Amino acid sequence: MISRASIRRSLRRWIYIGLGVLVFLIWLLNHWVINNSYSYVYTSWALLPENSVGLVLGTSPYTRDGQPNPQFIGRVDAAAQLYQLGKVKHLLVSGANPDSSYNEPRAMWRALIKLGVPQSAITMDFAGFRTFDSVARAQLVFGVHRVTVITQQYHAYRAVFIGKKLHLQIVAYAAPGGAALGLFSRTRIREVLARVKAVLDIFLLDTAPKFTGRPENILLKPDTGEGLPVAPSSSDSGVAPASTGTVSAPSF
Repeated sequence: MISRASIRRSLRRWIYIGLGVLVFLIWLLNHWVINNSYSYVYTSWALLPENSVGLVLGTSPYTRDGQPNPQFIGRVDAAAQLYQLGKVKHLLVSGANPDSSYNEPRAMWRALIKLGVPQSAITMDFAGFRTFDSVARAQLVFGVHRVTVITQQYHAYRAVFIGKKLHLQIVAYAAPGGAALGLFSRTRIREVLARVKAVLDIFLLDTAPKFTGRPENILLKPDTGEGLPVAPSSSDSGVAPASTGTVSAPSF
């Protein structure tokens, strides 16, 4: 007859094995996401390819203790710099807008205006509730097919991974502001789990953005001359009429 102590030891052993397998899978999927995206993430603006549209991913302007958020500041400063250097011609600021008291795109818009980016060069996406939605909506709603993502390096890997699997021509610029995060900070741990969720969204869950809505084509100013913005052709801008289809997962 098997004793209770033996059953407990056996159960404990299987729990440890299960936890070990889970940790290994999390590490493996994170390793895949980073390796798949690493060469598309640039830390130097001089080496960054030019694109018509820069996608600025949203975050709160303030930290939990009410201080200015270094990640928010880093993203808007980098976006303004890339615009002024001609690395991007238009900025799509995408983030959450759950209620009247919290509006990430509007906060980024105001900050970019203060940094000298003209209003005509900024489009706000109020339905970028998470990174997957921001990247997918850039393609589905705003008709973007080539894009430069602007966010911190640790976050850029996931954004690029999602964009590549959705068949976007995508690169990322690593904005400052991520170095202040500790290795085991809440944000870093959340990102580790979010990379796993991104893989599941694309390959298993066939996830679509929470909201798609009607197409809202981004209008770009021509390289020379003034006047009203004009819509360029998809062959030279990476911006095309948006599709209203759903995001389907590619095959392995």
